[in-house]
This record gives sequence, structure tokens and C-alpha cells, in this order.
Amino acid sequence: MFAAENGLRGDPRLKAISDAIRVVPHFPKPGIMFQDITTLVSNHTAFKDVVDIFVDRYRDMRISVVAGVEARGFIFAPAIALAIGAKFIPLRKPGKLPGEVIMEAYELEYGKDCLEMHLGAVQRGDRALVIDDLVATGGTLSAAIRLLERVGAEVVECACVIGLPEVKERRRLDGRPLYILVEPRQ
Repeated sequence: MFAAENGLRGDPRLKAISDAIRVVPHFPKPGIMFQDITTLVSNHTAFKDVVDIFVDRYRDMRISVVAGVEARGFIFAPAIALAIGAKFIPLRKPGKLPGEVIMEAYELEYGKDCLEMHLGAVQRGDRALVIDDLVATGGTLSAAIRLLERVGAEVVECACVIGLPEVKERRRLDGRPLYILVEPRQ
């Protein structure tokens, strides 16, 4: 569900967040309207607004783990975890974590990819929140859900700053609530 449909309709922070995202046409390939969040995170007010909205939502949900999806989920997840008193767990691309890992493969539009997490980073019964910057098809978030649930975590919700219109009606991803702040800019 989009934040504007869940009590934040008309909240000026959502417009400020949307306006702070730069659109780069035809990147990384023709036809793609890349949603560049570097301009969002370099705007301290808009960046704080993102974190504050998520913290307000999750503060009282007894979240014990905030899992950030590589790489841009890493920007938001640690700040949210600190603010709500949870631990931050990075979900990385293959070969980036030292030590023993557990992995989950997933399909992309043009191939396959994988997420890895340190074995033992999440415990059975942990209540997890998954954070990423953008959801398009939901494939990466679905892999994150499967990875966390394989070790016994309860995934409470997935949250993204940006959600493509195609996911607007879904409101759920693999049975888990999906919370999105803004739609992409054109």
C-alpha cells in the first residue's frame, strides 16, 4: 500500500520526497527512467522525512531485525533500525559477505541473481522488516522474504521508498504487507 492511502494523504513530506528524487532518462539502458535516490539522500530534510515516516510506522511493531537489501536498502535500513531499537542485517549479493552464509536465488527479467545473509545473523522468532529503495516486480523482496523465513524469522512487512505503478494494487508481496512511500517520477 502507498503511504498516501494509509493516513498520509496530503502529507507535504511525501511530495518533498518525490521531488528530491532525480530521474535519469535512458539509464542504464534505453527506455528506463532511472530513479536516482542520491539526490534524495543528499537533501537532509527529505532523507530525514523518509526515515521519520518509516520509524513512525514501525516503532511499535516489535521489529527486532531490519534487513536492508543491497545496495540502496543499506542507506535507509540502518537508520531505521537504530531508531526503533532493532539490529540491522545486510542482505548482500553473492561473494560479498565473509564467513558462512545462507543464500536465496531468484529470477530477474533477464537472468538470475542471489541474496546472501550471514548464517546466525537472524534467529528463529525474530520479527523482520525488509527495506529497499524501489520495488518493481517484487522478485528481490520475495527472495529476501524466503531467505529470512528459512531461518525462522517472521517477516512483518516489506517497505520501499519508491514503488512502480504495477505494484500499487498488490498491497501484499508473498502474503506480507508491502508499504511504499511514493510512485516513480517521470
